[in-house]
Amino acid sequence: MKIAIVILNWNGKKLLEQFLPSVVKHSKEANVYVADNASTDDSITYVNTHFPSVNIIKNSVNGGYAKGYNDALKTLNEDVLCLLNNDVEVTSNWLKPIIELFKNEANTSIIQPKILDYKNKHSFEYAGAAGGFIDKFGYPYCRGRIFNTIEEDLGQYNDVIDIFWASGACFFIRNDVFIQLRGFDESFFAHMEEIDLCWRTKNLGYHIKYVGQSEVYHVGGATLNHANPKKTYLNFRNSLFTLTKNAKGSLFFLILTRLLLDGIAGIKFLFEFKFKHFFEILHAHFSYYNHLKTLLYQRKSFKIKRNYYKKRSVALSYYVYKNRVYNSL
Repeated sequence: MKIAIVILNWNGKKLLEQFLPSVVKHSKEANVYVADNASTDDSITYVNTHFPSVNIIKNSVNGGYAKGYNDALKTLNEDVLCLLNNDVEVTSNWLKPIIELFKNEANTSIIQPKILDYKNKHSFEYAGAAGGFIDKFGYPYCRGRIFNTIEEDLGQYNDVIDIFWASGACFFIRNDVFIQLRGFDESFFAHMEEIDLCWRTKNLGYHIKYVGQSEVYHVGGATLNHANPKKTYLNFRNSLFTLTKNAKGSLFFLILTRLLLDGIAGIKFLFEFKFKHFFEILHAHFSYYNHLKTLLYQRKSFKIKRNYYKKRSVALSYYVYKNRVYNSL
């Protein structure tokens, strides 16, 4: 089984200096690529000089995560693609349990390892933790991370289970399935495009797995941190995109409820004096309305078999019933 590790990079020379050595050292089973999203720093020169074994893919524009990977992966023919952020440190033997699972389970098409916090290696990291799920209103959460509550890694998730979505920070997918799905939806630009892709994967009948025996450490927010209003815009908008495209059944009350919940989140931002974030929620909603016709067309073209989300409201459980960790939901 041939593996390609593809690191998307945009002006990330410092991150490559810090994290590429671990990838090269611990990934002898794979071909390593840096897919450069039209960087204006000297990232490519650095990689060519210090890591001549690493292949360079040059994208002509910075199309974000979605288009960046779609463009880069077109040229690759390895069996499995690992989409790896440039702020991830990998560990020895991280690939072995994942390769074994792909070999043993032909119907498993996407896998995520355990993602821990690079800055606090005993804790899970926000983006993915121990595998992702989604509630009926489209709010994503993880084993090990619900909203902003992060769990310590005590071995409670050292297992292999089916999950709903895998983190884009370290995302393994079979190449033929990626091609079958026509890759990421480029209108997302960044954030939640992996959840949309996973939902479409589920509708094709494939499994998505979390493998707790494989560990990586992620900085998180190195390109766009949580305090950035643009991240708020992309998260709220793309969540509505994902629901509209993929949720089975009547959309009217689902989307109406979600818009109201977004409004409550906006009021919370106002009370916290985060005015830019409040206006980015409004911006996200207007962008959603502008894309609605296209989203409904996409929805009609998919074969939506059933809903794979959890029927509970994670927001209600978290904020009202004070269930702050996954095992208490």
